Amino acid sequence: MDIIILKEKDMKDIFTMSDAIQADKDALEMYSKGATNIPLRVKIGIPENEGESLYMPGYAAEANALGIKIVSVYPKNIDKGLTSVPATMVLLNEKTGEVCSLMDGTFLTRIRTGAVSGAATDILARKDSKVFGLFGTGGQAEQQLEAVLTVRDIELVKVFDISIERAEDFAKRMTERFSEKFSVEIKAAKTSEETIENADIITVVTTSKKPVFDGKLVKKGAHINGVGSYTPDMQEIDEYSICNADKVYVDTKTGVFNESGDLIIPVNKGMYSFDKVTGELGEVILNKVSGRESDDEITIFKTVGSGVLDVVTARRIYEKALQQSVGDKITL
Repeated sequence: MDIIILKEKDMKDIFTMSDAIQADKDALEMYSKGATNIPLRVKIGIPENEGESLYMPGYAAEANALGIKIVSVYPKNIDKGLTSVPATMVLLNEKTGEVCSLMDGTFLTRIRTGAVSGAATDILARKDSKVFGLFGTGGQAEQQLEAVLTVRDIELVKVFDISIERAEDFAKRMTERFSEKFSVEIKAAKTSEETIENADIITVVTTSKKPVFDGKLVKKGAHINGVGSYTPDMQEIDEYSICNADKVYVDTKTGVFNESGDLIIPVNKGMYSFDKVTGELGEVILNKVSGRESDDEITIFKTVGSGVLDVVTARRIYEKALQQSVGDKITL
């Protein structure tokens, strides 16, 4: 049994953000038409070490994609000089059930999560969008930025973080990486209000338990990506935005309705109901529900992630690795 080992550098060398966006579109289309088997993630608490392990299995037959992503959350790893969220993707041969690849699950998570916002932005945001407001500068932020820059001709990015120093550092680093490729200005914003002023696209990717911007200040025609809220008590997007958006979309109804406080909190307050959600992004791709229908509509896309994104993206990366003879091979 041959197993291909793919590190972050290997994956970056062969797989672009555009590749990832297409993989995510295909994955969500397969999911929404019922052509996948994606159980809810399994969480196992490790109280002795103040940790938690999450297991995200999945199978997408049309993509020949079978596997499981293992993600652990160990906050005290930082004290040991280790990443606090180690992750590994285990890809299997769908014909034999044998492991065929092990890959860096942290980078996989970042690129497929950025890409799903990119997919939503490509499908739902106004084509003439020029101003992008980004909340959060953590591990997910770089790929969130790259994804939006990939699908829209953005001229100005305003970055906000509760630490202005982090925002300024992020803006500087991203300017060095992206300004020439995308001809974009990236700057730190001092306030939440400044971040969303005239923003055509807004992405929130934080760990906040309270809304990070005032929905009443969002301009007509804006598109919002909600990324960070993946537990019922996390809330980045305020109730006003959810209740007054023209259309609200999700990556998977099962995932978002069970895991995201962005929707669960207003539902529990009696301000909103799940049946008001317009549909899954995959249903838009399948033309089962409508997308943006006017330039004035405010649209929201909420993602909590799904194993279907991992297995399909991982399979596409693996196929490219085979084509280009990338990665280390071990034989068991």
